[in-house]
Amino acid sequence: MAGLLALSRGIDRLNEFIGKWVSWLILLAVLVSAGNAVIRKTFNMSSNAWLELQWYLFGAAFLLAAAYTLKQNEHIRIDIVYGMFSRRTQHWIDLFGHIFFLMPFVLLMIYYFIPYVGLSFRSGEVSSSAGGLIIWPAKSLLLIGFSLLGLQGISEIIKKIAIMRGDMDDPTPFISVHEQAELEAKALAEEVRS
Repeated sequence: MAGLLALSRGIDRLNEFIGKWVSWLILLAVLVSAGNAVIRKTFNMSSNAWLELQWYLFGAAFLLAAAYTLKQNEHIRIDIVYGMFSRRTQHWIDLFGHIFFLMPFVLLMIYYFIPYVGLSFRSGEVSSSAGGLIIWPAKSLLLIGFSLLGLQGISEIIKKIAIMRGDMDDPTPFISVHEQAELEAKALAEEVRS
């Protein structure tokens, strides 16, 4: 298990690094969008390439940060139902979901994206819009994003098994919405007192 946990830590570090750096793509997308709007209104000129670049940057941020979101345990779930179970049952639910839903979906997407991206790259596919960008980098983001998500899925499965076996502490203990509200209220009360 020690070797698997080391692998998990390596995957976590990779996705942590990528997730933090990719957040800058949102700022870049906003700057490109604002610059494009100013140039379009001021000089009455624009380019489809600038619009597509905005989409590429936002898509890259979303796809490349998906694994980081999973690592941070910030993915969507129904906390009302999930919070009714013991933490051990929650780990079993997470493990079941990762193995039988997340990983098959991710593997299926990777399987289909490899030829999809390859064909786009080999054909030199470009946008159908006049002055648009080449398409294969955007399509390759799909493959990269799902590959990173698959790696993080493996890491999460390893960690869930290790937690349930008692080989590691739970890095993300569950806090219900009610408990979160109480913690925020206490923090706000202490801030008001100071």
